[in-house]
Amino acid sequence: MALLIVLITCFVIILATSQPCRTPDDFVAATSPGHIMIGGLFAIHEKMLSSEHYPRRPEIQKCVGFEIAMFLQTLAMIHSIEMINNSTLLSGVKLGYEIYDTCTEVTVAMAAALRFLSKFNCSREIVEVKCSYSSYTPRVKAVIGAGYSEISMAVSRILSLQLMPQVSYESTAEILSDKIRFPSFLRTVPSDFYQTKAMAHLIQKSGWNWIGIITTDDDYGRLALSTFVLQTMANNVCIAFKEVLPAFLSDNTIEIRINQTLEKIIAEARVNVIVVFLRQFHVISLFSKAIERNINKVWIASDNWSTAIKITTIPNIKKIGKVVGFAFRKGNVSSFQSFLQNLHMFPRDHNKPLNEYAMLLSACAYVKDSDLSQCIFNHSQGTLAYKANKDIDRNFSLRNDFLWDYTEPGLVHSIQLAVFALAYALRDLCQARDCENPNAFQPWELLDVLKNVTFTDGGTSFYFDAHGDMNTGYDVVFWKEVNGHMTITKMAQYDLKNNVFIITDQETKNEFRNLKQIQSKCSKECSPGQMKKTTRSQHTCCYECVNCPENHYSNQTDMDHCLLCNNETHWAPLKSTTCFEKEVEYLSWNDALAVLLLALSLLGIVFVLAVGIIFTRNLNTPVVKSSGGLMVCYVILLCHVLNFASTGFFVGEPQDFTCKTRQMLFGVSFALCISCILTKSLKILLAFSFDPKLQNFLKCLYKPIPIIFTCTGIQVAICTLWLIFAAPTVEENVSLPRVIILECEEGSILAFGTMLGYIAILAFICFLFAFKGRKLPENYNEAKFITFGMLIYFIAWITFIPVYATTSGKYLPAVEIIVILISNYGILCCTFFPKCYVILCKQETNTKSAFLQTVYSYSSHSAGSLATSHFSLDSTNSNSTATNPGPGGKPAAWPKSKDLQTQACAHICNENVTGAPKTRPRKRISSI
Repeated sequence: MALLIVLITCFVIILATSQPCRTPDDFVAATSPGHIMIGGLFAIHEKMLSSEHYPRRPEIQKCVGFEIAMFLQTLAMIHSIEMINNSTLLSGVKLGYEIYDTCTEVTVAMAAALRFLSKFNCSREIVEVKCSYSSYTPRVKAVIGAGYSEISMAVSRILSLQLMPQVSYESTAEILSDKIRFPSFLRTVPSDFYQTKAMAHLIQKSGWNWIGIITTDDDYGRLALSTFVLQTMANNVCIAFKEVLPAFLSDNTIEIRINQTLEKIIAEARVNVIVVFLRQFHVISLFSKAIERNINKVWIASDNWSTAIKITTIPNIKKIGKVVGFAFRKGNVSSFQSFLQNLHMFPRDHNKPLNEYAMLLSACAYVKDSDLSQCIFNHSQGTLAYKANKDIDRNFSLRNDFLWDYTEPGLVHSIQLAVFALAYALRDLCQARDCENPNAFQPWELLDVLKNVTFTDGGTSFYFDAHGDMNTGYDVVFWKEVNGHMTITKMAQYDLKNNVFIITDQETKNEFRNLKQIQSKCSKECSPGQMKKTTRSQHTCCYECVNCPENHYSNQTDMDHCLLCNNETHWAPLKSTTCFEKEVEYLSWNDALAVLLLALSLLGIVFVLAVGIIFTRNLNTPVVKSSGGLMVCYVILLCHVLNFASTGFFVGEPQDFTCKTRQMLFGVSFALCISCILTKSLKILLAFSFDPKLQNFLKCLYKPIPIIFTCTGIQVAICTLWLIFAAPTVEENVSLPRVIILECEEGSILAFGTMLGYIAILAFICFLFAFKGRKLPENYNEAKFITFGMLIYFIAWITFIPVYATTSGKYLPAVEIIVILISNYGILCCTFFPKCYVILCKQETNTKSAFLQTVYSYSSHSAGSLATSHFSLDSTNSNSTATNPGPGGKPAAWPKSKDLQTQACAHICNENVTGAPKTRPRKRISSI
């Protein structure tokens, strides 16, 4: 508080001792009396005239560099107040104004603010220091301005002392929304938060991610830069360089910094988009030098200069490239145009800017309109004495259209809204007060009403939000050359709430499309099917493009990562832009391998039928009789048919029924087949076994029907339990990358293995019995071929286990089909084909006499071998053995050759000799 008192006292001294301002009224730019005075702050001049780098005396210097655009803003305030006074809004109450030229300097603006706070109706221009300003009456009740955010911040801190309403028409710094630091500040324009957000959105929408930014070294520039950086990060946009220029033209380093900035732009060749947060005089200097260096870029203009006509008239401005900017939303300013048309009739008393303009216009009377603005600026650098004469008035009236050409409608509308907001607030406040009395209310009371005021203009409702901002939105403008002149056209509107651009016509859409064709990227754009791989650079926008791996895809450009396909239902190849639906595959009926295997199965069935026919037509031959009987042969052949038929259930689209049927059909039929072959092996071994002990054992064991039913019944029980507790089902195998395999899930590997293992046990027992009788008569030796058949079975299924475990895909069922065919063909060929060969090709051996001759030879050889074996074993007991000699001098226990023939014939030929007289087989054999 003490610091503020010192500051105020200092500025009182400044006002009292300033030499160029002989009286405080000389400091005022324009004034008009009224019941309620409104202050105004406008940077009508570009800078202060000073011969020294730094001020040495606390005095306000002369301002130079007349700015047409700022002068028009002053006129907009005057016109708006005149509109209120000429209306019935404030009946009987007149608004006055007191406008000051800040000369784009904070110190000058603060001096003006001190005068605003000076006590009303006091003989001396003083600001009283009080503990409370609740009843203090200053010269003005509210202030319009300033334009630049840095000036508004300084002024607002002083005006906040008395909570004097300050309504800015152009200050957009985001920090001004902070009502704790700037409690009396309001504005009729959006915050820079929305402008930077809109800029970042436009850049991202246009496909740019590598840009530059140029700002001023003041509060406005630094705050805009920090906010914009955050917005660009949120939109994945990187800033290649950040250049900061001195805020004021009085800084001697500004030319050096502009040259350095241009060198930076040239060095960053990949940057083709530059965001510019500068004041108008900065942009003029920057563009003038950029044109000399042939720099052609896309310039994103802030609301400070996006609609500045003075910049569009720079010679060869079209060489600068494309300019896209954000401007305040336009309103109806037609009445202001009429005001400018009759400006020469407006009183110039107490209006220094208007008088100065008239003099400058007279000095540039013979300059064409395109050069008039520059001429006025150049002449305003010197000293002109105002002289009222007819030439000045005549030149004034002839150049009425000139001012309208330099008017920025968005800013004029913003100033109108500021004046209208104060007027409507005064209307509400003055309903119960006599506002013709200057002491009717204090500024802080007006501030309370102003914060909540709502009014309508042009059919649109306006009000201040909780941050004191009037979020009117933005117009997106584009600089376009028409007939050799640069014009500013509206491209779109920006909706603050929804963060979208509203485009109304096709031409604008074409302009946006043309902007997108301009590249401003750190790295080459990654096409769909690729993703970005960030390098070690500090910028995320600098990257390499790598292809998406399998089962990943990217369908847009510059994607940060590839998207994963749903592995269960979709797949994608390398560098894919989309996911493809997996094809459902299974071993179909039209598959070449399936057709081949089914053909082999049908061929096997044909062979089985052929064997059945051959055996049926030769029922009474020894070969058929020695095969175990007609019923056993038919059962075995039926099992082979079922085994071959079971392969058909492995082909086609898997269903629950086929999954359950194929394994059960194969398991039971194959077990039945092996059980029948097992009984045959036992029978053959019993027929040609001449060891009495072994023969007795085999006779006890040989029970064909119980053996077949028992062995097959166990397999049926295994399959039944399998179906009950873990039945095979259809399952989608999604483990393969590109296809879905529709396959049968066995349900229980244990049950599946038990079924196959049980068959293997039966086959192994059968193999042992058959191997035991492998040396039987050659023409009738089934055991040897059964042994080979079982060996083929074991080789096939032992090979099947690792192949089945390591195979996947639709051909997995084909593996089992092949094994079934191999084992089935092996047993069929080894069991029946040798017999068919004898029946068809060696009919002379398929007679009873030939059979008996073979049996006799084998039995004689076997009897002799057996006698020799007994003789060697019983030599130590020869005496006891010789006491009961048999016929021919042989021991009674030795079998005779005739007995062996009878035994073999009885078993092989299926003749029942049990309990018959011993002489009957001999007679039958003799008769044969």
